[in-house]
Amino acid sequence: MKVENEHIKTFNQHLDQRYGAIGTEKRVNFEIKAKSFAIGELVKEERKLAKLTQEELANKVGAKKSFISRIENGHSDIQLSTLYKLIELGLGRKINLTIQ
Repeated sequence: MKVENEHIKTFNQHLDQRYGAIGTEKRVNFEIKAKSFAIGELVKEERKLAKLTQEELANKVGAKKSFISRIENGHSDIQLSTLYKLIELGLGRKINLTIQ
């Protein structure tokens, strides 16, 4: 027996309500911040797997520790060239980008 609760919303419905529909300025800004956070989490995870401190990674790529920290916390708008340096040169990993 399937019971439906009209008060339960999907995650996308919550996002629509809080940030507006996909494509609106507020929603785009939210999505950009969410992607920055996700990239920062990936960098942090890979850095830890490589057993490097933020300072060690920064030294490998010619950056400051504070810059690595800002990236890992999602507070930096990172360029693709910088992401490439961090992941491929600093961590010895490969980047694959997918456009959907």
